[in-house]
Amino acid sequence: MAELPNYQVYAVRYAKRVGMRSEMFFDGGYRDVDPHNAPAPMDYFVWAVVGPDKTWVVDTGFSPVDADKRKREMLRTPAEGLAEVGVDADTVEDVIVTHLHYDHIGGFDFFPNARFHVQDDEMAYATGRWMTEPSIAHAFEAEHIAQMVHRVFDRRVVFHDGDAELAPGISVHWVGGHTKGLQVVRVHTQAGWMVLASDAMHYYENFEDRRPFWIVFDMGDYLGAYDTIAALADDPKLIIPGHDPLVCERFPAAKPGLEGVVHRLDVI
Repeated sequence: MAELPNYQVYAVRYAKRVGMRSEMFFDGGYRDVDPHNAPAPMDYFVWAVVGPDKTWVVDTGFSPVDADKRKREMLRTPAEGLAEVGVDADTVEDVIVTHLHYDHIGGFDFFPNARFHVQDDEMAYATGRWMTEPSIAHAFEAEHIAQMVHRVFDRRVVFHDGDAELAPGISVHWVGGHTKGLQVVRVHTQAGWMVLASDAMHYYENFEDRRPFWIVFDMGDYLGAYDTIAALADDPKLIIPGHDPLVCERFPAAKPGLEGVVHRLDVI
């Protein structure tokens, strides 16, 4: 059996916001020991998975237009962040889309030559009856979904029905929960098998305390995702949340000067 490649994995921080803890948990933060409603910073990331022969990008981030609309602070475009570690978004061939919320798919235009990997369930969800419910649809942008449909007709969308190996050492795994078709990404690295959990866990705290984020489509699937993620990763340190500022504290900058910009995740 051929030896699996070791991928280098980078978290690219491109935007941020500060919310409140009561906004960040399904239980409204009422389980906090501190009765006060404290600020809760949130970072926005895309991820680069760099192999010996090919680079994969996970999620597209959002555009400055989305940042203005949603009142998020744009620090740099995802493409600018990726360029800091030698990844040219114009030449990226494959982007894995964990789910279709605005902050994970709004940066289509940064990847003009890419194919987009998405779960069947997620596409059906984002174009179906659930989008008539404002409490669900608020995290989606109709234009983003329309652009994805256009890419389907352009044969630039690769659909997956559950778990799938994309290449030796990289696979996607349906977990659902946060959205109907959320998928996580498993990557083989020098430190072991890593899971880019995206919004299966916004924060380490979601996973460690089994406290879901407040946007939940299916609570049973959401909680089950924690068990799936734990089984897929070789070490809890190799489970990477989607929005936690602690990522930039727990992992080193990709190189000097990139602190808070790009951090390398396969070094623990």
